[in-house]
Amino acid sequence: MFVEVEENPNCEASGFFRFRELGPARRLRQVRSYEHSSRGEWCDIVGWSDADHQPVCPAMVQPVEESGRGTAYVVFGDVWGVRLKRAGVQEEWSLASPHQWGEAYLLLTDSHDLRLEEAD
Repeated sequence: MFVEVEENPNCEASGFFRFRELGPARRLRQVRSYEHSSRGEWCDIVGWSDADHQPVCPAMVQPVEESGRGTAYVVFGDVWGVRLKRAGVQEEWSLASPHQWGEAYLLLTDSHDLRLEEAD
C-alpha cells in the first residue's frame, strides 16, 4: 500500500510512504494518542482532504508489516493526512482550532490503541 501526503496546512510533514499490507483497511473512529500524554489519551480522528467545501473524510487503518516488529497498524486519511482532537471535545473539525492537530499518518504497534467504526 502507498500513502501519499501533500504539503498542506493540516500537517507539516509530506511524503510518499510504502507499506506491505497484511490485511484489509477498515474505517477508524478513535486512536489512543501519546502526543500530549505519555500514558495515552483517546482521540477522535478523521481523514483530511484538499476539498474546500468538505475536507473531512474517513480515517482508515490497515495492518502492515513493520520491519523488526512484525505487525503494525498504519492510520491514514486523504492527501492532507489525518486530523485529531481529544475525545469529548465538542467542536466542528477545523484547521483553525487550537484543540486539534494534524499528522501525515500514524504507525501504531498495538491494536488496543484503535477503535474501529461500527459496522452499519
